[in-house]
Amino acid sequence: MDESSLQSQFEHDFSTSTQSVHGKNAANSPYYALHTPIVHSATYRFDTTQHLLDYMEQKTWGGGADRVEYARYGNPTIRDVEDKLALLDHGADAILFPSGMNAITTLLLTVLRAGQHLVMTDDCYSRTRQFALQWLKRFNIEVSMVPMGDYEALECAIIPQRTRFIISESPTNPFLGIVDLPRLVDIARRHQVMTMIDSTFATPINQKPLDFGVDFVVHSATKYLSGHNDILAGVLVGADQGRMRVIRDGRGILGGMIDANSAYLLSRGLKTLGIRVQQQNHTAQQVAEFLEKHPNVERVWYPGLVSHPDHAIATQQMCGFGGVISFMIRGDMATTRRFMDALRIPFIAPSLGGVESLIEQPAVMSYYDKELDERLELGMTDNLVRFAVGIEDTNDILADLAQALEQL
Repeated sequence: MDESSLQSQFEHDFSTSTQSVHGKNAANSPYYALHTPIVHSATYRFDTTQHLLDYMEQKTWGGGADRVEYARYGNPTIRDVEDKLALLDHGADAILFPSGMNAITTLLLTVLRAGQHLVMTDDCYSRTRQFALQWLKRFNIEVSMVPMGDYEALECAIIPQRTRFIISESPTNPFLGIVDLPRLVDIARRHQVMTMIDSTFATPINQKPLDFGVDFVVHSATKYLSGHNDILAGVLVGADQGRMRVIRDGRGILGGMIDANSAYLLSRGLKTLGIRVQQQNHTAQQVAEFLEKHPNVERVWYPGLVSHPDHAIATQQMCGFGGVISFMIRGDMATTRRFMDALRIPFIAPSLGGVESLIEQPAVMSYYDKELDERLELGMTDNLVRFAVGIEDTNDILADLAQALEQL
């Protein structure tokens, strides 16, 4: 897309997301409340035995019911937020979890069987890789890792009659690789394989993988969707209602139920998602362009830069490039630490997507337990920095980066 097309698409998606999270049916909400009430109840009553029988009949044979009997299977506050999230990602249904990892593990444990096979790209989140390579093996589920962006290797890794799933991220962490979604879906459909994309870094504002034919989308709702660094949450959005019903049943068995308070805070965060992402897109683009020109910066990764290897793909399937920039300081571990310590605005902390800017040195934080050779194999050099911009003033962030870099 050209710049005007991107802006037009963003404005359309921002308008749609605003309608989705605010809703048009306030008169139908409990007590006519402007905000979805927090429902605190572990169990739910029935007026009569016939009421119970009608519910069980609908739940068992009717494809679902509009209420629940026990909190491990649902909650009115949670269901309201799930409906909003399904609308945002153009999905048939959405299921909330206590974390993004719980969404991924529940999906895989529900749909995979012993003897089946999973293909995943090597740039996936480290804990996702760890679960696939270490835990799924216990259930006799084989996993093949393929290089991010190597679609020939991906297709060659598919085992006829055994491969069930292809999973990846877009953008990836921390090098912001972009999956060619139409190409991925084409490969998967020809081999009758399901697909999942972790779209946490993109958000539904910048990218909607289900529109390209992807089967499932996962978000760590802890990040942009919540936006305030105060809850843990995850969401799985699916294109097929039947498959999602099976996974919802799986959540009830595995017990990954988010609490009503966290669901309420997530709902609050969704109200400002569009405007926050718009600001973070703008700031990140400015920061990436500034860093790329600075003599004390060795390299920058950001999909909005022409220099990024996946820039062309990103411009065709994204409406914005997100709020995370990764870059390498020109220097060693000590030089990079001096740069980090000289910054005044961003907090040194993991995570991303909140209103506060956060920065980390992956070699010291996310990969500190890895040996040097193992880190370098993954590209986690001593001078690599990941910067997740918040919603502070763009010029203030640029000035802070400038003064910290000048001290080197």
